[in-house]
Amino acid sequence: MDLNNRIQTFIALGKTMAGFPDGLTEGSFHPLSEAVLQAEAANPWFTQVNIRHAINAIGQSMTALRLKEWLLPYTGLIQRPGRPSKTVGVVMAGNIPLAGFHDFLSVLICGHRIKVKLSSQDDILIPAVARLMTESDERWDEMLEFSKEPFKKFDAIIATGSDNTFRYFDYYFNRYPHLLRRNRNSIAVLTGEETSSDLEGLADDIMMYFGLGCRNISKIYVPRKYDLNVLQPCVRVYESMEFHNKYRNNYDYQKSIFLVNKKPFTDFGNLLLVEDQRIPSPVSVLHVERYGDPAEPARAIRDSSGLIQCVVCHRDPGVPFVLPGTAQQPALPDYADGADTLKFLLDEIYTKNICISNKNL
Repeated sequence: MDLNNRIQTFIALGKTMAGFPDGLTEGSFHPLSEAVLQAEAANPWFTQVNIRHAINAIGQSMTALRLKEWLLPYTGLIQRPGRPSKTVGVVMAGNIPLAGFHDFLSVLICGHRIKVKLSSQDDILIPAVARLMTESDERWDEMLEFSKEPFKKFDAIIATGSDNTFRYFDYYFNRYPHLLRRNRNSIAVLTGEETSSDLEGLADDIMMYFGLGCRNISKIYVPRKYDLNVLQPCVRVYESMEFHNKYRNNYDYQKSIFLVNKKPFTDFGNLLLVEDQRIPSPVSVLHVERYGDPAEPARAIRDSSGLIQCVVCHRDPGVPFVLPGTAQQPALPDYADGADTLKFLLDEIYTKNICISNKNL
């Protein structure tokens, strides 16, 4: 299958995913509808709303123009002669719906075969997407393999997991060309000059997927006298999360801990805000750090860049950033942990370079 055929498959897939309906009524059908219902039943964190958002966001990223612009800088590597395809193992995360799709796309668009170790938390959606591909072109069948068990016989590996599994990955996959990723979180820098639209987008970046994604904001930097209550109306748009059993259990537990320890916090009813210098925060909690010097957040971010996936701000904070409301809509070149997946698959995979991602902002 040549590059043009591969691109055309993903363009068609993008149209299907971008057109996934907002709701599934009785008697309605969509190629992904059954998988969505199964995924929601298997994993309570995967609500239909969140799954639909993930499907639509991925679909919108795979237009003909965006795919071709993404691949353009790699034309020389893609067309370089004498480079046989490889078998690439991909260990996928399952923290949010379709978390591993970008790796899936990257491996296949480069012409490699893929062996996917599915997360037990997300073992329905990616295979469903793959079925759409094989139904349109049966040649994809010989390039795809899925497993819930550890796999063998691969040439290179891409693995995403927690800090604990990262150590296992580093030990087990050290002799292969590899791209390894660990836990990261995202942060936002507020100036007090945000518009209502900025704050609404910020609430999406915090609350979507129950805050479980690496691109979810787990900490905000705010001016010293910033009134946190201005965020409440936007966060309350997600008031339905109060009635989600697993989320509510986390919220109640964290609130009880703060009360027992007499730690001051701000309660929005569906989110707890607490002043804390740490970047990662528990589910249902947003960490807050106040600053006096406007340059202070940028310095702190640079010092902790290995823990940060992306930075959200309505204007340039002195480090690479995205605008409020866009954190959960990454473009194709927005590589996880800042590690260039296509360069790894088209170049480093052949030279056996070790690619543990730790790129600084």
